[in-house]
Amino acid sequence: MATKRTLSEAETLEQYRVALENTASQTEIATIMAEFGYDETLLTEGKTLLTKTREAFDFNQKEDDETTESYNNFATTKENLAKTYSLHRKKAKVIFRKEPTTLSRLALTGSLPTAYIKWLETVKKFYAVASEDTAIQTKLVRLKITLEEISGTITLITNLEEARATYLREKGESQDATKAKDKAFAEIDDWMSEFYAVAKIALEDNPQLLESIGKIVKS
Repeated sequence: MATKRTLSEAETLEQYRVALENTASQTEIATIMAEFGYDETLLTEGKTLLTKTREAFDFNQKEDDETTESYNNFATTKENLAKTYSLHRKKAKVIFRKEPTTLSRLALTGSLPTAYIKWLETVKKFYAVASEDTAIQTKLVRLKITLEEISGTITLITNLEEARATYLREKGESQDATKAKDKAFAEIDDWMSEFYAVAKIALEDNPQLLESIGKIVKS
C-alpha cells in the first residue's frame, strides 16, 4: 500500500536524484552500499527508473498545460458566443413578439437551456434558420442584426465546436499522462523505499553519510 507523499512530486524527484548521485559519487558511501548489494549495476537500475519517472512527470506537466490552454480557449469562445447570442435573442424576441410561429422556428420560446449540448443546439437553430430565411433577415436588420453578423456568429459556433473537441482531446491525453506518471512514481517509490531501508542499516554508524543521501538522523 502506497504511503502518503509528504513532499511534492518535484521535491521527491530531486531528493531521489541527490540520493543516487551522492551514493555513486561519494566513495565511502559507494563502497559501503556496494557491500549491501547496491553496486554500480543496481544503482544504474535506480537511475534508469528515476529518468523514466522524470520524463513521465515532465510530459504530464506539458499535457496539463496544454489542457489548461485549450480549456481557456474553449471557455473564452463560449463566453463570446453566449454574449452575442444573448443580445440577438433579446432583439429577435422583440421583433417577432407577435409571430409565435417564427419565435418557435427560431427556438425563442420557453427558457434558454443551461446544459451545454441543449444550449448549443438552441443557438445553432436560431442562426441556421435566420441564415436561410430572407424574410427573417429583413426584419432582423431593423435592430441591427445583419446577415454578416449572422454568418460571423455561425463561424463562431464552428470555432466553439472545434475548441471543445480540442479541449476534450487534450483532457484525455492529460489523464493518460497522469496514469503513466503515477505508475512510474509507484515503481521508483518502491525501489527507493528499499534503498533507504538498506541505507539506514548500512550507514547506521555514519549518520552524516546518511544525511548526505537525504535522510535526516534525529539526535
